[in-house]
Amino acid sequence: MSPVCVPEALLEAGYSPLLAAILHLRGFSDPAAADAFLCCGAETLSDPLQIPDMRAAVLRLGRAIETGEHVAVYGDYDVDGITSSCMLTDYLRRRGLNCELYIPDRLTEGYGVNVGALETLRRRGVSLVVTVDCGITALREADYATRCGMELIITDHHECPDTLPRAVAVVDPRRSHGAPGQNLAGVGVAFKLLCALEGGAAGVLERYADFVAVGTVADVMLLTGENRYLVRRGLEKLERDPHPSLRALLRESGLGEKPISASSIGFSLAPRLNASGRLGRVERAVALLLTEQPEEAAACARELGEMNRDRQTLEAGIWQQAQDMIGAQPPDGPIVLAQEGWHQGVIGIAASRLTDAYNVPCVIISLDGDMGKGSCRSCGGFNIFAALAACAAWLDGFGGHAMAAGLTIKRENIAAFRAAICDYYRSHPPQDVSAVEIDLCVNSPELLTMECVEDLKRLEPCGAGNPRVTLCLPAARLAALTPIGGGRHLRLRMEKFGRSYDAVLFAHTAAELGLHCGDRVDAVFYPQINEFRNKRSVQLLLSGIRPHDGAASAALLRGDFAAYPTAAGAPSRTDFVSVWKALRRHGGRFSVPGAALPEALGMWAPEETVCAVLKIFEELGLLTVECRGGTVSVACATVQRKVDLESSVILRHIRSTVERCSGEH
Repeated sequence: MSPVCVPEALLEAGYSPLLAAILHLRGFSDPAAADAFLCCGAETLSDPLQIPDMRAAVLRLGRAIETGEHVAVYGDYDVDGITSSCMLTDYLRRRGLNCELYIPDRLTEGYGVNVGALETLRRRGVSLVVTVDCGITALREADYATRCGMELIITDHHECPDTLPRAVAVVDPRRSHGAPGQNLAGVGVAFKLLCALEGGAAGVLERYADFVAVGTVADVMLLTGENRYLVRRGLEKLERDPHPSLRALLRESGLGEKPISASSIGFSLAPRLNASGRLGRVERAVALLLTEQPEEAAACARELGEMNRDRQTLEAGIWQQAQDMIGAQPPDGPIVLAQEGWHQGVIGIAASRLTDAYNVPCVIISLDGDMGKGSCRSCGGFNIFAALAACAAWLDGFGGHAMAAGLTIKRENIAAFRAAICDYYRSHPPQDVSAVEIDLCVNSPELLTMECVEDLKRLEPCGAGNPRVTLCLPAARLAALTPIGGGRHLRLRMEKFGRSYDAVLFAHTAAELGLHCGDRVDAVFYPQINEFRNKRSVQLLLSGIRPHDGAASAALLRGDFAAYPTAAGAPSRTDFVSVWKALRRHGGRFSVPGAALPEALGMWAPEETVCAVLKIFEELGLLTVECRGGTVSVACATVQRKVDLESSVILRHIRSTVERCSGEH
């Protein structure tokens, strides 16, 4: 039986069972809707002139281009800011402008437009400054620019304050909830500006689609609507004809000849570009993205690779020191750690990693004398910005949003701040963060064929708003465990449905997981195609694994039908026939571990479904079921009369529960 009800129309349209199930779960139940989502094209692109102030920005930049004005592009030091800054700078220079690029130093200037930078640009003769990925809150700085005789065009994608900066144009889709482009990254807004200047998107995409994709994915924007189309075009360009800088970066990261996905950007390209900004050397990433020379690009890419390794070393040092400070007892509230000399550009990554590891909010503070600068990360719906606001009495300053923030604090106030935020956490407990969100449980080998796994590629680009598929293989038998990568990672072989599946799990050991060969496990994974020595096979890329406790099945066998997984649907007549035939093949009597019930009977249905069928048969007097110490013993009875399944109280109860839950969703 299928794990979800898959519309026949999707199967008839040629979608594989797995992709059809995923599309149905994500709200695309008919072929037209599914095709529109998967194959979205240029029709998704909105009119850039519908973004507030876009016309004013185009007119002002058009005048600058006509008169050869001295213009500056002012950006940000993250990947979105770097790609948008370099894209706009390259475009304006190609239009003949004397255009310079300014990105503030993360460590000495911090985020956003600052007066010192504007004064520097003024002295260089700049008369027009165009911001990208920043500027929407630069009220004081905009006033300063006006007083100095400079004009400002602001392009940004962040939330707008009640009062906007005084500028020639403030181009931010979020100024109006009805404006298109609400989910654009900073590079997306800059792209719209170029489209408006050019009068269309075709030529801009041909040259800059890869820049737009890298910035959009790195800034974790929703990959739906026009973002999905833009990123897909960028991925195609990265594979077909990338900018020389990105071709060099792909080669440096080992992706030169491999298929490129959104994950390739997120895990390989973005960290290398980001490392330069984090370590206060953003000019190296700028030099890379602005060069057209393959030799220079290769040298810059190698340098960024070295910076990324330096960043990883710094991060590993903070991680180890933080774990030593936390100790053996897992924290039950926010982690607040401070240390002299922790690198300000890396503490945010360390805070994210600690949050992921311990499932609690984390604040990492780099101390310098009497003051400290901190990065905060959250999880589980806990609003870290609200927590900082509640603890503001102990802070010199803070900013950010619900899941990530920054702060400044005096050394002497750290202990009091730690106590205050822990008190706030206890009075505002987050939702459970231990659960893993799973698309569906695999209950048939038909869902893990090469065809099904290949078909998942049609979901790309995957990311925010369109996450990569997460599956669960329940109650699989762990047949082999092999340490790889110097003992840091694991290769596993699991058996299910009478078949073997190879799997890999990174950054875990068998000892820390408490796993042994022969164990029954629940594995959470993403399926992929592994190619080794010209042989292709399905491989499971694990994101989590745990011992299978069989609690739901044990509860069902005790008669507790509240434990029945309604997502699996009520047992079908086919399930009843299959179980009965299997019992007959076993001579009407057998004993097996509960988790092995389906395989012992030669079935692929979930064990909870098999347990429910057995209890219904027992209710109808067809057999007896006994459960002791995790072993299920079944003995068929001799029955001379016909039995009506529809008379089962248990079956009617399960059906009504499944129908009720389906109605609620």
